[in-house]
Amino acid sequence: MAVELADQAPETIEIKPLAMTIGAEVSGVDLSKPLPGQQVGELRAAFLRWKVLFFRDQPLDHAQQVAFSRQFGECTPAHAVYGHQDDAFPEVYSIDRDRRNKRYKGEDLLHPWSGWHADVTPAINPPAISILRGDKMPPYGGDTQFSDMVAAYNALSPNMQTIVDGMRGIHRYQGNAGVNVSKEYVETLNKNLIISEHPLVRVHPETGEKALYVSPSFLESIVGFTPTESEAMLAMLKTHAARPDFNVRFKWDDHALAMWDNRQVLHLGPKDIVGSEFDREIHRTTLMGDIPVGPDGKQSTPIEGNPIKPVGA
Repeated sequence: MAVELADQAPETIEIKPLAMTIGAEVSGVDLSKPLPGQQVGELRAAFLRWKVLFFRDQPLDHAQQVAFSRQFGECTPAHAVYGHQDDAFPEVYSIDRDRRNKRYKGEDLLHPWSGWHADVTPAINPPAISILRGDKMPPYGGDTQFSDMVAAYNALSPNMQTIVDGMRGIHRYQGNAGVNVSKEYVETLNKNLIISEHPLVRVHPETGEKALYVSPSFLESIVGFTPTESEAMLAMLKTHAARPDFNVRFKWDDHALAMWDNRQVLHLGPKDIVGSEFDREIHRTTLMGDIPVGPDGKQSTPIEGNPIKPVGA
């Protein structure tokens, strides 16, 4: 059943919207401790309304981040392809500032949508929520951007909405750098192949809203289209999804945390600080999601790989 996205003022937290449809900064909450039930409810309501929540001055460790995450759902393993780095915390994926340079070699063809993605959409049940904690962040640069796919869908013409409502696409976990990938990266991908067919429009399981389900880094083709037709349509949809008027941009500082709805939000990690002298220590948890459903009521279908399971399952 869809929930109403009310703008009723919360009683235990403060909400500061940052853009017209996406992104709000939350204060008046201590994420290092178990939250009262009312506060969890207010955060969840704000999360569904604004799609991305930002918190500052939250010096958490891995255990506290996992405990906070579990108040909103079951944790997935750190990463469906790359696994985890710390056996004590298999839920935590620590993100290397220079990981792209280690995976990709040389320069790549860049598009307006390059780098934009929702997490692990090639899985049949992609994570519902992603939570990113910044321990030590650059003094400037290194911003993360987020794009609202509900707003992107609503901005399409009625005719285009009718067209995409019935379309499906193939999501594959692979590098988006063409031939310029390291041998080690290719071997890792081949050992952990994940491919799924998803609707191009996803109905949110909690709000009932329609979101353009286009994850540019992973969506490779449209089912039933010729390669030429697919490439042209995807170029339009991916460019549309990255439009600045759907975006919010977050300036990190030490001990900030971002929590976003992976079912209706794309994000873009920073490239400006790669190779810089600045440290960037950042850690992610993700929460279990369901199988996407399109406007026609049809679920996604798996092609390769296993569903994501909760940690410990």
